[in-house]
Amino acid sequence: MKLLRLFVAVTLVAGVSLTSRAAYLHAKAELAGVLIRRAWQESIRHAQSRPPWPWADTHPVARLRIPRLRYDEIVLEGATPRTLAFGPARLLSAAVFGEPGNLELAGHRDTWFKSLEAVELGDTIDLEWYDTRRSSLRSRSYGINTIRVVAPEDVSLLAPTSDDALTLITCYPFGRSPRSPLRYIIRASPLGPSRPTTLYLQNQTRNWL
Repeated sequence: MKLLRLFVAVTLVAGVSLTSRAAYLHAKAELAGVLIRRAWQESIRHAQSRPPWPWADTHPVARLRIPRLRYDEIVLEGATPRTLAFGPARLLSAAVFGEPGNLELAGHRDTWFKSLEAVELGDTIDLEWYDTRRSSLRSRSYGINTIRVVAPEDVSLLAPTSDDALTLITCYPFGRSPRSPLRYIIRASPLGPSRPTTLYLQNQTRNWL
């Protein structure tokens, strides 16, 4: 009987601990999202990169939207394991926002890029970033023309390109399965030149505050 009581007590303590940890991690992620969006607003308002919290080793650099899916996330700089815990991020080896080449963004398959599971050929992707050369917020729309599942060693879609391209990368399959041996890659091409979006930003800033 004593062993049974001990077992029940240990099980209850473990259950409470796991539940508390899950709640803590969820709250931490929610707070991080708020701070990252505020840092994005401040970065544009002051025309200077602002970290989301004082000890952060990254900063927001763009806003990524897929209108049909109502997807809307802030992109961070540098796709390191630490940075990817807080949002999608630009690969440091990729093209820079607003410059020619292959702009590559990565995100986790069970959080930031889980929505990519529902994308379709022809979907539009909208990207916003702050152009320091023009001192203005710019945006550009892309059309998805390639969706492919590949082995990790197949990096053909990640190679530099002479034409402008936007490439989104995540692991596959989607969800929280213990293994993700493949890569899910989306390639999109520009639908036109970049354009200023200052008024749009001001309207969205009011919504976020």
